[in-house]
Amino acid sequence: MTGEEGVAAQFFISRRRILRHDVFMGKRREARERAVQFLFQHDLNPPADLELELATFWNSQRAAAIEDEKSGSAKWGQEIELPPPTVEEAETRLFAEPLIKGVLLHRDAIDEHIKKHCKNWDFHRIAAVDRNVMRLAIYEMLHREDIPPVVSINEAVDIAKKFSTEDSGKFVNGILDKVRGEILHPARSMK
Repeated sequence: MTGEEGVAAQFFISRRRILRHDVFMGKRREARERAVQFLFQHDLNPPADLELELATFWNSQRAAAIEDEKSGSAKWGQEIELPPPTVEEAETRLFAEPLIKGVLLHRDAIDEHIKKHCKNWDFHRIAAVDRNVMRLAIYEMLHREDIPPVVSINEAVDIAKKFSTEDSGKFVNGILDKVRGEILHPARSMK
């Protein structure tokens, strides 16, 4: 192999690795978005049976996606026969569900972190989307050693901008940065 071929092969391998990394990170973003959607729903209408509600949520997500692919728009209440979940759907659920359950398990403590840094704001006046985006990010910062806090914050800001308002990104970033600053372990950074 000549020098140019070696460089080209190395670039191709490196580029493929980067692409796989981007796809993986995109799946995590999608999982976080689904987690925020479920937490929002749970916040406004807490279910009696969490496991049943999670199953219903995941099936509704799949049904809407399948119907959207078929006809361009899903119809509310329409029964759709669902095929088994795809590998991608299973991966999304495998990443999101522990986040959802973790947030719900530690919600009171997480809410105290938010209240501590929301000066002059009544906690329940915070937009429900913003509240749940922050809950998810704080859970990740406190309980998920595999996720750097800077990643949790960046993802939260982007999700808040997508599902709430542009100003929500600034608000969420400000609160989460204060929470990150108070965490006892040193801030981990993305390498």
